[in-house]
Amino acid sequence: MANVRLSMRKIVEVLRLHHEGDRSHREIARMVSTSPTTVGEILRRAKQVGLTYPLPAGISEMGLEVQLYPPAAPSSLARPEPDWPVVHRELRRKGVTLDLLWQEHKACHPDGYRYSAFCAHYRQWVGRLPVSMRQTHAPGEKLFIDYAGPTVPVIDAMTGEIRQAAIFVAVLGASNYTYCEATWSQSLPDWIGSHVRALEHINGVPALLVPDNLKSGVTTACFYDPEINPTYRDLATHYSTAVLPARPYRPKDKAKVEAGVLLVERWVLARLRHQRFFSLGELNRSIAELMTVLNSRPFKKLPGCRQSAFIELDRPALRPLPATRYEFAEWKVVKVGIDYHVEVIEHYYSVPYRFAREKVDARFTATTVEVFHRGTRIASHVRNDARGRHTTVDAHMTPAHLAVQGWNAPRLLDWAGRIGPHAKAVVDAILHQRRHPQQGYRACLGILRLGKTFGEDRLEAACERALAIGATSYSSVKSILKNGLDKKRTSAPAQTCLPLEHANVRGPHYYH
Repeated sequence: MANVRLSMRKIVEVLRLHHEGDRSHREIARMVSTSPTTVGEILRRAKQVGLTYPLPAGISEMGLEVQLYPPAAPSSLARPEPDWPVVHRELRRKGVTLDLLWQEHKACHPDGYRYSAFCAHYRQWVGRLPVSMRQTHAPGEKLFIDYAGPTVPVIDAMTGEIRQAAIFVAVLGASNYTYCEATWSQSLPDWIGSHVRALEHINGVPALLVPDNLKSGVTTACFYDPEINPTYRDLATHYSTAVLPARPYRPKDKAKVEAGVLLVERWVLARLRHQRFFSLGELNRSIAELMTVLNSRPFKKLPGCRQSAFIELDRPALRPLPATRYEFAEWKVVKVGIDYHVEVIEHYYSVPYRFAREKVDARFTATTVEVFHRGTRIASHVRNDARGRHTTVDAHMTPAHLAVQGWNAPRLLDWAGRIGPHAKAVVDAILHQRRHPQQGYRACLGILRLGKTFGEDRLEAACERALAIGATSYSSVKSILKNGLDKKRTSAPAQTCLPLEHANVRGPHYYH
């Protein structure tokens, strides 16, 4: 037994102290820095081969070792030893278990270890690897969140197109209670929606949300100070919780959800691999049924199951849900234009004129658009998805300062009138196209400044052509000038009928 062997010098010392000093096993063990069991084993072996102290003359250390520890005789019952490093590496693969590796080992070596011995020998080998600190989790403290690696195909019944659904997994720290659902993607709307449904499923809010460093949750991953996505931070504020992302390249920070993902892959996704799904709802119903079974499976080494542990530990410690459900909102940093409007999804919303040229935060949901300046809300609008249009509040405007540095309608019309009547007509048309004339100031300024580039005569001709074809906009006038169309006068309408009196016209009497 290699685990009780000492150096030959210490073995000789054990024999000397026993035979000459008549000391106890415990005293001898203390003197040679070993255990009393090892001392007893050495003396037992020495007695079996008839060794005493002093040793026979001429005996060498090798001869002493051979007498005390003779090589084992070849036995037909010797078990083939598995390649433990390979076993350890294979266990890192998804879905691979010790039971599977033992079955593969037994298939190649029928006389190999039984399953219990296989596991025991593997644990003994793993025991020599570096150990890690075991984490403990207070009830209701943390909800660990991640996505499973594998996806599930969903077939469109109408087109036959196959889409891959992502699998969202959330695990409570104290009870290991697991929530799982399928979404079309890992994008921000699906990420936030899964959080809302997970919190409603457990009917409470933990003190901390611990996600992986997914872009939807963490804008900038950092070991010390990660930057949380504004929408994710908004959700945490609504539910009175906090976000504590796992540190980059530290999987042990979220070991709970790593184990939860592994369970979902083995006990849910593996069981669904032969089924065909034609909608996301159908897939989620199947997942929910299997998750009920998984959370009810008894623990192997502890009493109860995830469901009972959740009811006993986590549920009483969770904070209550807020009165209203979180409404998905996106955030965007925008700059206020000189016309005191901000652009959100190609629509323009007004803010008080004094914030012109300032950077502000726009928060927009499916129904509203809010604008914040240094955390203070300065404007709120009903969302309008009409692209290129303006939503303007009269209270945001002032006659003294319209954030366009002194320009107003009379001044623009006066400038255009000095260029020509057609230029003035185009400017007047643009100002009357908008509910608020101020919304057309930039377009008018752009047209009038084309006179500096192409000359006022050409600009007047271009405006005449724009009026003739009904294209009174900055882009149309600029295109006319750029392509030289202002130099071509619009032709008179083609004659569509002949005069009734003409020398070459026979008249109706000719046919009588």
